[in-house]
Amino acid sequence: MGYENIVFEVQSGIGVLTINRPRALNALNPQTFYEMSVLLERVREDARVRVLVLTGAGEKAFVAGADIKVFPSMTPLQGRQFAEKGQRVFSLMEELPIPVIACVNGFALGGGFEAALACDFIYASETARFGFPEVTLGLVPGFGGTQRLPRLIGRARAKELCMSAEMIDARRALEMGLVARVFPADRLFEETMKMAGVLTSRGPNALRSLKRVIDRGADGTFQTGCALEAEAFGNCFGSRDMKEGVSAFLEKRLPVFRGSLSD
Repeated sequence: MGYENIVFEVQSGIGVLTINRPRALNALNPQTFYEMSVLLERVREDARVRVLVLTGAGEKAFVAGADIKVFPSMTPLQGRQFAEKGQRVFSLMEELPIPVIACVNGFALGGGFEAALACDFIYASETARFGFPEVTLGLVPGFGGTQRLPRLIGRARAKELCMSAEMIDARRALEMGLVARVFPADRLFEETMKMAGVLTSRGPNALRSLKRVIDRGADGTFQTGCALEAEAFGNCFGSRDMKEGVSAFLEKRLPVFRGSLSD
């Protein structure tokens, strides 16, 4: 299908998904969510894509939030359905078996912040800004932000950010553990793609197992997490990734992983 609000390209195993509504600061509306859901389903089945990068078009915004223009006509039921649609899309992205990197090049507010939180980690430009301004509109975050944020920074800090509607810069986000790295704006995409390239050189099955163990383990007890880890470690011994990686180490050469997520 042709997309109106997103752009997708694949470069050397790296899929780049760009929210492309720069005049609206890449705000999320129902059509954008629909297009993202279709694209993410295709990415899940596309063996060419080993890493996904999510970013926004233009220099001002990653995603400035939901498109508020659609709010005045919404009923409570429609509001709930809109929230559930956003939650489904971000969960679909979060549950992809491949690494997903948020390349935050500007404002990541409301739904934009929630989109970034659904990625495996965030690289941000020095000009990036994060926040949940919903309470200034008489709203609460609706796309998973009230659940993902406390899991990352704790309930007290999450409540402070959401209740105050404070906007924080990239350095503060880095200090809080929300952002993995911060770069000058003119280097952000290059550095993000560099890391994505590193990840494409790693064993795809091992990356999938690692992502699953960390995500599932974080929601359970330490003992449950360790059991998941031991199971994943054992399963690796039957994979092409492990055979190639160990052989390359013993032969003093770089590994060449040719396996897929199913190997």
